[in-house]
Amino acid sequence: MLRTSARRRAGAVLCSLGIAAVLAACGGGGTSGSTSGSGSGGGMTVKAGEFPWSAATLTNAILTEVAAQHPELGVSQIDTTALGPAPAWAGAQRGDVDLLAEVALPNQQQLADQAKDRMSLVHQTYGGAAQGWFVPRYATEPGQPLAGLTSVTQLNDYAAALGNKLVDADPSFITTQQNAKRLAGYGLTLQQVTSSEAAQLAELKRAYDRKQPILVYLYHPHWVFTQFDMVQLTEPTPYQPDCFTTGNGACAMPDYSAWTAASTTLQQQAPKFYAMLQKFEIPVADVEAMQKSVDVDKQPADQVAKQWLAANQQRVQQWLAG
Repeated sequence: MLRTSARRRAGAVLCSLGIAAVLAACGGGGTSGSTSGSGSGGGMTVKAGEFPWSAATLTNAILTEVAAQHPELGVSQIDTTALGPAPAWAGAQRGDVDLLAEVALPNQQQLADQAKDRMSLVHQTYGGAAQGWFVPRYATEPGQPLAGLTSVTQLNDYAAALGNKLVDADPSFITTQQNAKRLAGYGLTLQQVTSSEAAQLAELKRAYDRKQPILVYLYHPHWVFTQFDMVQLTEPTPYQPDCFTTGNGACAMPDYSAWTAASTTLQQQAPKFYAMLQKFEIPVADVEAMQKSVDVDKQPADQVAKQWLAANQQRVQQWLAG
């Protein structure tokens, strides 16, 4: 069974909006529940929300290790609580969350705007992460069922070969709602099949193992691209901000970018850590390689984070430069 790197970055509400309720209902990770202030090492104890996808877990693990290796940054520990985007930003709005890594933009922009009095976006960790509809490269080769398929506008001509379906992810994802509008906007007859990202990836693996055609929604960064050779279908119309609201949905999906966000409390109590966040960047390819280590090879995220930091000391020094 494939382990999902589920990007609930799409904005799903996973539990209640209260952090205490979330912890009771969902079993939050880390040693959450402490208040901001001085930790045992004399620095600030940072309360971090951790979104339920592996890139967020890895980013938090990297930041935790950097803080541990560099006490001069003024953070003695980072306590993480597993939270979906909506409850995480609600906690930030109340002042219960100091740090959010892997903030998905533009998907979480409205949530961020609502918490701007207590929490601000600091810096882009990576950007230009494409998302859209993909097919296996083998299926598009000459003589194969999808030969000649390059654009989303051609999909009705290949519907039978694709089993008349788009294999999508969790129905609670904002991207799933966008895909529904895209199907209608492009006038496509394909059925949108949703369940969970784990089920979606399992279906992709089955098709890939059997060299069968399949159309699937995917996004970067994701370990799947380290395992499978996938081709993204081109789009006739670039993304426009109103495409999925007042528009008809016939446009490309926006490129994804990940940001860090920090509370005013963190900025005031740990200004050196905040300054490090202003330079904190990780290449998309590195994120995907680490995701494979965690999601496929089953290595602990903190171990993968330490290995990556050890191999990228020059980049770390760039973060720490005054």
